[in-house]
Amino acid sequence: MRYADGGGLTPAGRQRRETVRMQAAELFEQEIKPPEVARRLRVSRKSAYLWHQVWRDGGVQALVSRGPSGSRCRLSPHCLEKLAGYLEQGPAAHDWVEDQVWTAARVATLIGRKFHVSYSVSGATRLMHRLGFSPQVPARRVAERDEQAVTVWKEATWAEVKEPGRPAEATSASRTRQASLAGRPGDGPGAGAAAPRS
Repeated sequence: MRYADGGGLTPAGRQRRETVRMQAAELFEQEIKPPEVARRLRVSRKSAYLWHQVWRDGGVQALVSRGPSGSRCRLSPHCLEKLAGYLEQGPAAHDWVEDQVWTAARVATLIGRKFHVSYSVSGATRLMHRLGFSPQVPARRVAERDEQAVTVWKEATWAEVKEPGRPAEATSASRTRQASLAGRPGDGPGAGAAAPRS
């Protein structure tokens, strides 16, 4: 049975969990039923029933932790260290000069170039997270964009063109107040009736 690290289990957490499963196995050997095992060990009944089934099928050995789950990293610790160094150098050092962001696709390409190992985009994303990096989305800009002209436009022209917002008191978020029928013209008795013609 495999308990994933995705649920936040560290090696110490896995060890604690395995200890609880071993205690459950001892109780099962004493013919104590899963609901009572769940109560005594303060675990869910679902876990106790699952462990009981695994214990019946494979004995105590079947309840031993098999370590972290997930696929094994295809890069050695030395290669991971080198990859982290490449990522710290930035994309421009590796021929991505249009913007300075590491996308998962670029990291997958970099891994292929440097280590001759194929990674998917999602695999590269997980590897980046493992190394303490996060993939970024490059800003899509026209190659001919004049940054100085954009800055001048934002500071001068946009300030003139932009409409001021509505003042706070002009909003319609206030409570509705019912008008008094007596105070409004035409709201007396027979207000809805047509006036007689002469």
